[in-house]
Amino acid sequence: MDKSLICYDDATKRTDPYGELKIFGGSASGNLAGAICGHLGADLARSETKVFSEGNVFVRVLENVRGRDVFVIQGTDHPVNDNFMELLFWIDAFKRASATQVTAVIPFFSYAKGDKKDEPRVSIRARVCADCIEAAGADRVLTMDLHSPQIQGFFKIPVDHLYAMPVLVDYFREKEIPDLVVASPDVGFGKQAYKFAEMIQSPVVFGNKVRRGHDEHAEMLDIVGDVRGKNVLIVDDFTISGGTLIEMAVACKERGCKDVYACVSHGVFSPGSAAKIARSPIKELVFTDTIEHRFEPLPPCCKVVSVASLFADAIMSIHRRESVSRLFNY
Repeated sequence: MDKSLICYDDATKRTDPYGELKIFGGSASGNLAGAICGHLGADLARSETKVFSEGNVFVRVLENVRGRDVFVIQGTDHPVNDNFMELLFWIDAFKRASATQVTAVIPFFSYAKGDKKDEPRVSIRARVCADCIEAAGADRVLTMDLHSPQIQGFFKIPVDHLYAMPVLVDYFREKEIPDLVVASPDVGFGKQAYKFAEMIQSPVVFGNKVRRGHDEHAEMLDIVGDVRGKNVLIVDDFTISGGTLIEMAVACKERGCKDVYACVSHGVFSPGSAAKIARSPIKELVFTDTIEHRFEPLPPCCKVVSVASLFADAIMSIHRRESVSRLFNY
């Protein structure tokens, strides 16, 4: 058995009986990969990515991975298709280099939004991506806050689905905001909103949102619940343009709330969203470091919290064949 020493407790210097662990970072998630390695006490494994003049992507593994347990951390934020193809190439490279197990760590799975056939003649994009990841040779997937948890069923390989909620809850607990109400922009995120509210011991309200097209604009029709005289915390899984959060914040203000806060797991922030958020009633918008690309500087009201420790715990649990379920026991 490989007794390589790669991740260990400084106090005990104990070896890992499950062999050597290698963590690689793709071009989309280099900073998060480095932070995860910092929590594990390991060095980020060496690799390189090149993009040729015509857009062709080339990846190369610069370390021996034969017989190793490999984790490649690569999100699929902008440019989405380039980063997704790079992920597939990394998986293929590791399998061809005889890695024992390859885990695709996808902090933000962009195509999770394409989870159903809700209009004629459209693709179920998340299913197509799942098939590609499996075909490339991934043994398992580790991701965070899929737009729809049932996307795990699109894969035939194991999927470990993390939630950023514990990190976000801890942040707002420390702020000790009085008279706080948790608000979900729609019923789709209702179950998670209930959990969030339960953890910080606050009531919950819901927005009645309608999206009439593919222009990333949402219209808030009504709010179910009372926000008058309360501080409101809007929670959601991701935001692209900030439109839904802003519409909900405006609706809460019109109904007499005090301050409006917001938090999301994935802050995509398309071009033009920074100015809209800066002009909005949102006092503070908190999101995680699952996405590194920024089209433009964000306003001072935006705050980033790290989920590197959650991913580090999950990676070590997977490597040591331990249960990941404990990370869901909020």
